[in-house]
Amino acid sequence: MEAQAQEDQFMQRLYNPIFQAGLMLVAGIIVTSVAKLVEISNITEVGDRFPWLSAAAFLFMFAIFNSMSSLAVKDDSNSYWGRAIGSFVGLAAVSGLVAYLFSGLSIWEAGSYSWIYVVLAVGYLIFLGMMSFMKAVVQFAQREEWNQPRIKDKGNRRR
Repeated sequence: MEAQAQEDQFMQRLYNPIFQAGLMLVAGIIVTSVAKLVEISNITEVGDRFPWLSAAAFLFMFAIFNSMSSLAVKDDSNSYWGRAIGSFVGLAAVSGLVAYLFSGLSIWEAGSYSWIYVVLAVGYLIFLGMMSFMKAVVQFAQREEWNQPRIKDKGNRRR
């Protein structure tokens, strides 16, 4: 019984958008730090814009995972969406700051990453909208009472 409660608590935490954003931020910092260590140790050359690439990649992963996990939310969807969009904006800002600190390049100096951030933001909103629509269709289908299909009369009617 206790194992089930711990699993439920873990899944609740996993579906929390703030936790998801924190997880993606930590993963992005680890990947960027390892890349910086590889560059410092002269194992291979890492591009100046790699921190921005890492930030964008983990922002994209958050967008996919978060929009898919929104299907499993049973409580108030509006409060979930508020936290999810706030987490996305926070992750974008903090990962952008981390990328700036690691690379020394602003988002405008990093080439097309400013447009990539815009595309990710628009794509995230589209993902959330699609998931909301899918969830509404499923909820409607579950509420609807389904009857057996009516058997069509093939001309055997009396006139």
